[in-house]
Amino acid sequence: MIVFPIASSGQRIIFTDAVLDHFRKHSQSRKWRAEAGGQLFARFELPDIIVEEATGPRLCDLRTRFSFRPNRAAEQREIDNRHKKGLHFVGDWHTHPEDIPQPSHLDISSMQETVAKSIHSLNGFLMVIVGTKEFPDALSVSLCDGKTICFLKPAL
Repeated sequence: MIVFPIASSGQRIIFTDAVLDHFRKHSQSRKWRAEAGGQLFARFELPDIIVEEATGPRLCDLRTRFSFRPNRAAEQREIDNRHKKGLHFVGDWHTHPEDIPQPSHLDISSMQETVAKSIHSLNGFLMVIVGTKEFPDALSVSLCDGKTICFLKPAL
C-alpha cells in the first residue's frame, strides 16, 4: 500500500496493494505496449480514502502508444455497479510511456471537464498517471477540483 496525505487536511489517499498491482500489470514497460487506463473506486473511512479498485483497460477503449480514450458508456456502467457495492468513483488513472510521468495539458483539461460535468459531492477527483519506474516514483497523483490541480507526494 502507498499513502498520499492531502496537504494539511488530515485526510489521506491510500492505494491498496491490489490497485498497485493493477497499475504495474498495465504499465508501458515495453515499447510495444499501448496506453492503458480506467477508473478508481474507493471506500471512505475518514480521514482515509481507501482506493480499493482500479478498472480498465476495456476491450472497447481506444488505445495507442501515446493515447488512451475510454468508452464512456462502459465507464458509467462501472460507476453504477460499484456504487451498489458501496464503492465510490473518485477519479481516473492511465499510463504514460515515461519513467516519471507528468500530466499533459490534455490530461489536465480532460480531468477538469470530468469534475465540472459530474454530479458528485466530492471536493474533486483523483488523476493518477502511471509511469515505468518503481513505485512511488512512477506515480503522478493529483487532485483536481475543476479549476486547480494539487499534486500529492507519498508519505515516507
